[in-house]
Amino acid sequence: MLTLPKSIFLMVSIAMLWFLPQYGYAHGMSEADKLAIAEGGNLRYLWLGATHMLSGYDHLLFIFGIIFFLQSFKDIVKYITAFTLGHSVTLIFATFNGIQLNYFLIDAIIGLSVAYIAFSNIDGFRKYLNIAPPNLLVMIVLLGLIHGFGLSTRLQELPLSEDDLLMNIISFNLGIELGQILALTAMLLLLSGWRKAATFKPFSLVSNYLLIAAGLLLFLMQMHGYSHISNPDEFGFSSDNHYHDHIEMRLDAAAQAASTTTHDTID
Repeated sequence: MLTLPKSIFLMVSIAMLWFLPQYGYAHGMSEADKLAIAEGGNLRYLWLGATHMLSGYDHLLFIFGIIFFLQSFKDIVKYITAFTLGHSVTLIFATFNGIQLNYFLIDAIIGLSVAYIAFSNIDGFRKYLNIAPPNLLVMIVLLGLIHGFGLSTRLQELPLSEDDLLMNIISFNLGIELGQILALTAMLLLLSGWRKAATFKPFSLVSNYLLIAAGLLLFLMQMHGYSHISNPDEFGFSSDNHYHDHIEMRLDAAAQAASTTTHDTID
């Protein structure tokens, strides 16, 4: 069995530490996206769902890990459907019921899910832990549920319509699936032409160790972000400036005069 030298794993880890920090924090939605959604309809939610999935590196890494060693169309459909059902259930349920979880913690768990699927790909449970791996299909459904909470957290940042809430959620979810299909197609095209090449085996091993390193790094960065917002003073931030709404009231001249007169009378 091909093994990965420790030096290669070290180089992979260093590469992740070098390139990922600028992408590691939770991928949010810009103010422009929020404004476009507020002014648009369900097609806007559809478009934003697709683009959000295509820019969601953690979700894409997880999908890439799922299909890495799958060759038959039947298996690909089975496992991707399991993931889709998982994240669709929590996306719709959590958003419709207004269930909000800390996005740093959710994204940290999603980072671990990337490391988990890659660890399973290299048969790490048997090789390193000497135990039988958990049922992969069940784990993908469970991890899909967690990914759905992450997607719901992002969707709830938007000004959702109370009158058309369910259609907004469904449109966003359909967009997520369209983005997933596009990403999945690109991944399959990349892998299908490479599977029979002699270089695929070492490439697959390095890639899965790279996924493990990426997942662990994302986990650490998201936990750092969580501690950052939980202890703002520790990181040189004032909670008054960053974590409370600032309300400024302006009085017209007449109101100010009346206020001054009242104050003088009381004195």
